Amino acid sequence: MMAFDTIVKGGMIVTAADRYIADIGIKDGRITALAAELSGADELIDASGLLVLPGGIDSHVHLSQPSSDASVMADDFESGTRSAAAGGTTTVLAFALQKKGQSLREAVAEYHAQADGKCHVDVSFHLIISDPTPQVLGQELPALIEAGYSSFKVFMTYDDLVLNDRQLLEVFAVAGAHGATVMVHAEGYDAIRFLSEKLEREGHVAPYYHALSRPEIVEREATHRAISHAEITGIPIVIVHVSGREALEQIRWARARGLKVSAETCPQYITLTADDLRDLNMGFEGAKYVCSPPPRDAESQAAIWQGLVDGTLELFSSDHCPFFFQDEDGRGKDTPKARTSFRWVPNGIPGVETRLAILFSEGVSKGRISLEKFVALTATNHARTYGLYPRKGTIAVGSDADLVLWDPNRKETIRQETLHHGSDYTPWEGFEVTGWPIATMLRGSVVMENGQVLNRPGNGHYLTRYTSSAQATANVDWSKALSADTNQSSITG
Repeated sequence: MMAFDTIVKGGMIVTAADRYIADIGIKDGRITALAAELSGADELIDASGLLVLPGGIDSHVHLSQPSSDASVMADDFESGTRSAAAGGTTTVLAFALQKKGQSLREAVAEYHAQADGKCHVDVSFHLIISDPTPQVLGQELPALIEAGYSSFKVFMTYDDLVLNDRQLLEVFAVAGAHGATVMVHAEGYDAIRFLSEKLEREGHVAPYYHALSRPEIVEREATHRAISHAEITGIPIVIVHVSGREALEQIRWARARGLKVSAETCPQYITLTADDLRDLNMGFEGAKYVCSPPPRDAESQAAIWQGLVDGTLELFSSDHCPFFFQDEDGRGKDTPKARTSFRWVPNGIPGVETRLAILFSEGVSKGRISLEKFVALTATNHARTYGLYPRKGTIAVGSDADLVLWDPNRKETIRQETLHHGSDYTPWEGFEVTGWPIATMLRGSVVMENGQVLNRPGNGHYLTRYTSSAQATANVDWSKALSADTNQSSITG
């Protein structure tokens, strides 16, 4: 019997801590050896001249998620995870959204049914709490946290999702009592409504005015309020999709007070600006860039880069929220209703496949961040934050053999025609990058090679995660966790 199923030979291994040239021995989907020279495998993969990185973890991905209007997600779990694999991401954390009036358990069951047998990469769910009833807070949420749904998201805006301050405090208190991680979409609901209605009365209804209806002060105020609620309840929080300087200032202020506040940003905030929402031809193309918070300006981009460099921003996610631009059934961004006001344009853009290439090109290739920082921002910190480390997010003996073979010198131009997502456009059409994934390996198997996704839907596993408190007190038996989930054949409840 061979010592290994596969050996990845001669690549430059990069983790969040160091880099070195070595062989990687893989057995039963896990890394079992790292050495200068290994032999004895059924399969040899030559990685000489390439970087070998941990598989990307994208902890902010929306798939098969319903909207309050007629629009629908352009990606289900099959197309979304196929796109992730093509871009070098081996784990996605998607959302199970509770609709108003719905049992939280019912919401989770619905999303498992949609994901079961369809995923190309590994998946786990954050919960979205939209209706924190006494039953949800007292029974369902604690039980689900205990069952491994160890993180959830709350919204401070959107008609069908917004929680008021009392509800936020109650939800935060449950998280504190059970060791869950809370993600916060921090934009002020009433301020956005006030500004949107004012702009509409003045006749400013084009997609560009979406950005003006959600200025940085709206994000700053909500960020400060979320931090204050976290301080009152004594919990750590994650502020997601931070877009500029003003929210960053609030996060730094909180950390200076000793509060545990993590922060995430996304590709749109280092490459796009509000001007992309303008359409100089008086058309509707700017709707392609409508997301929340909106892209800002060059000064905000510089602030985001500083936050990535100095560690204020620890997570780099896609916030993949894909819609069609045009759809024959009127379910995309370009609809008669959306043309009456920016307020009706579905908020969200696709990006799970292009996330790694954009950050590598703009960050590593241009000398802004190191290779180690790139790995931390795109894999390791996600695993640490959301209860997956060291199973995921690193290259170490005992970890899942989730790897990306990366050519740091390969130049590509992002084109919709070569992407694998379900949307009919990419906001980065024509964007040139340096650095590209050559192959993606999920638990030791090559699932993407040279742009071709090779595995079948259903090869992805559902990942049970642990609470931050369990990890902190070393109560996690990772060998059992690795064995238990690796034996699953597909997404299950």
